[in-house]
Amino acid sequence: MLIEASSGAEFRTDFVRKPAGLKQHPALVLNADYRPLSYYPLSLWSWQDAVKAAWLKRVDIISEYDEVARSPSMEIRIPSVVVLRDYVKPQKKVAFTRFNLFLRDEFTCQYCNATGDLTFDHVVPRAAGGITSWENVVAACSRCNLSKGSKSLRQSGMTLRKPPLQPQVGQLMNMGRKFPPNHLHESWLDFLYWDAELEA
Repeated sequence: MLIEASSGAEFRTDFVRKPAGLKQHPALVLNADYRPLSYYPLSLWSWQDAVKAAWLKRVDIISEYDEVARSPSMEIRIPSVVVLRDYVKPQKKVAFTRFNLFLRDEFTCQYCNATGDLTFDHVVPRAAGGITSWENVVAACSRCNLSKGSKSLRQSGMTLRKPPLQPQVGQLMNMGRKFPPNHLHESWLDFLYWDAELEA
């Protein structure tokens, strides 16, 4: 059995973008409170990392695939859900990154609601002293960005869907739940939507 080394806080999401990766049986990684470490990207490990973490007693296996991994001396069912034994404190501050800004704005142009060909726009143009910050940068489609140019909102006649604000970690996590990956194994669902209302 081949087991790849990895750090405890690292997770893999390549299978979401590459259908062939679905054959690798990723494991959903939950924090010690049984919530995913991250919703978007979804906190996942390769099955090799999950098996190694279980072997080292860093995680408990909650659910398993039907498939098994074999070595000359042992056989183990491949984990589909694992939970960390030690609680990992979530970050208190959201990093100001391209990805997080797009996620805050729901991958939608903040002027026209378009969802394709996204870029960024400084609400107060840099030429007018606008700074690059959560409160002054929004996702914008190329068309709106070009149309607004270096004009102010008033000069351009454009309006924002909502005021740009720095998101809290919890807000960004909840936003990520709106964008599930293309593949969700059935054993993950109870943990991904742990606080969703049950249907009668």
